[in-house]
Amino acid sequence: MRKAGKKLLAVVLSLIMVIGLLSACGGNSGGNSGGNSGGEKIKLGWMGSLTGEQAAYGICESQTLKMLVEEMNAAGGILGKQIELIPYDTKGDAQEAINVAKRLCAQDKVCAIIGPNASGQCIAIQSVLDEYKVPDLSTVATNEKVTVQDGKLKEYNFRICFLDPQQGKIAGSFVKDELKFDKAAILYDVNDDYAKGLKDNFIKVFTDKGGTIVSEQAYNGGDTDFTAQLTKIKEANPQIIFTPIFYQDFINIHKQARTLGITLPMLGGDGCASQVLFDAADAVDGSYVINHVSLVDPAGDSFRQRYAEKYNGAKMELNGYMAHDAFQLWVAAVNKAGKAEPDAIAKAYCEVEVTGMAGRIKISPEDHNPVGKSGCVEQIDGKNKTYKFITYIAAD
Repeated sequence: MRKAGKKLLAVVLSLIMVIGLLSACGGNSGGNSGGNSGGEKIKLGWMGSLTGEQAAYGICESQTLKMLVEEMNAAGGILGKQIELIPYDTKGDAQEAINVAKRLCAQDKVCAIIGPNASGQCIAIQSVLDEYKVPDLSTVATNEKVTVQDGKLKEYNFRICFLDPQQGKIAGSFVKDELKFDKAAILYDVNDDYAKGLKDNFIKVFTDKGGTIVSEQAYNGGDTDFTAQLTKIKEANPQIIFTPIFYQDFINIHKQARTLGITLPMLGGDGCASQVLFDAADAVDGSYVINHVSLVDPAGDSFRQRYAEKYNGAKMELNGYMAHDAFQLWVAAVNKAGKAEPDAIAKAYCEVEVTGMAGRIKISPEDHNPVGKSGCVEQIDGKNKTYKFITYIAAD
């Protein structure tokens, strides 16, 4: 009996060790356990372009979030816990965005993600969000497919910005109704989801209002010579060139256009509005950009000043304003949920409302898009290296 008792004791001790090991591993075979909701910190992920052609946007967005997180932590955090911001560079690449999303969800176990700052990257990460059931809140991804594709709602994709149909309405209405132009040309990146969606929506609105597209020219992302396209546009004699592209190409196209003797203004989408434009102030002077919020609105003075003081006089980019509003909505959702768990936050995104830099934000449960977003148009003042507010145009 004593020998049997020793064997039984050995078995019991072995079982205890196995149970202990399983507990230490977390017993988590899939999904996300809730952003460390039971730990000391609440993990918030961010992803965007810290390198590449959109780096100015991504750097400002990540730095803004870092500033806001530090301010909130200094004030006591959220739900009595400190926030840990975990940022990653997508390098402006869709595949890298997928890799980053997997890292944030599987390895870092964040409760939510803010970003990335481009439609193509947001569309690419959907399967990762679905697999790990982690909500993503996009800042400036305007393509319709970000939240709804082929009539199907993407359960974990949300955004705070207006969409390309709304931006197309702003662009088309501005050119036809405000500038009174009848003839427009288009120059866009044929491989970019953002560019294609915005181009199509501009054409619809502008032509429905009686305008004519006299030349539609495309290029491949990465191209640096736009001479052939600009020559054809010049021959078509438009009154304005619509460029639904990003700011680096916007600058290069302006420089080459001026060399060819093309002096007419261009209208860029929200991907063109950047402080980087003033590196080519003379070339871009007089052109226009569409934006989610005025970059010179006095209401943002305090916010811009805080950012400049923290980052050695750095200028605020559009993405900083949108990161601010996304962070506000995330905080409101966490407070509403009462816990930092992904599914609870996803549900709460459609139950809260905040007023941010770009106005009121209320997410629709039907399409995960903000309700009733308007936009503005600003003119580039190259001489003074600033923007001149022109008008607000309602999106609906």
